[in-house]
Amino acid sequence: MRVPLIADDRHPTPAWARVTSFVLALALFGGICAGAFALLNYQWQWQLAGSYWRLLWDGWLTTLGISALALPLSCLVGLLFALARRSPWLPLRDFARIYVEFTRGTPLLVQLFIYWYAFGQKLSTDYRLLAGGLILSLFEGAYIAEIFRAGIESIGATQLEAARALGFTRSQTYRYVIFPQALRQSLPPLAGQFASIIKDSSLLSVLGIAEFSLAASQVNSITYTTFELYLPIAFGYLILTLPISLWTQRLESRARFET
Repeated sequence: MRVPLIADDRHPTPAWARVTSFVLALALFGGICAGAFALLNYQWQWQLAGSYWRLLWDGWLTTLGISALALPLSCLVGLLFALARRSPWLPLRDFARIYVEFTRGTPLLVQLFIYWYAFGQKLSTDYRLLAGGLILSLFEGAYIAEIFRAGIESIGATQLEAARALGFTRSQTYRYVIFPQALRQSLPPLAGQFASIIKDSSLLSVLGIAEFSLAASQVNSITYTTFELYLPIAFGYLILTLPISLWTQRLESRARFET
């Protein structure tokens, strides 16, 4: 069977070709990594690093909990500010624009310290994890707001006029006309932003939150087994980000239609 140069829905790549290509690419990647470590002549100490597996496991679960909180909350924050950017009330539009531009224009690390020293220190240590998730959601929500706003503004004016001609209210127009199409347009950048939320959670370690990267740093300061710790850390984050990427790709393929 002749395999097309560019895969699409009309000429899908055969399953055997996809599997073979993936195996070859994985073998090439593994060979490059193995060759690099062979040149370093590194002495592996997996047993020493593995003796602290419980601390790493607890850190991974903490990262999982932060991500589970920040992902839906950042989407909610992003949706609210995206709608505020299109509000007919000018002060609300200006407030949303100032918030989005300030948040996107300053580093997450700076905002973590600002929010924490302004509000977080008044909370008990039991709420440190919740505070970190909220701060992360406020930061990432500004980026998601722009993704949603771009998706909403990609809807043609003729469709909005058709919705008004059918007698749709503003809320019905958003629900039945704008949101379904805007979500389809927003899925690819949302997948990348969701992955960034999970990876950015590593910065919460500066607040003393014992997430995945902080646990690895603590173990590394004891054992000095850098590669034995940070290679599993990389795979640990990949386990969290890869399903989200595959899920959004599946949603994108289901929502795709021929133009």
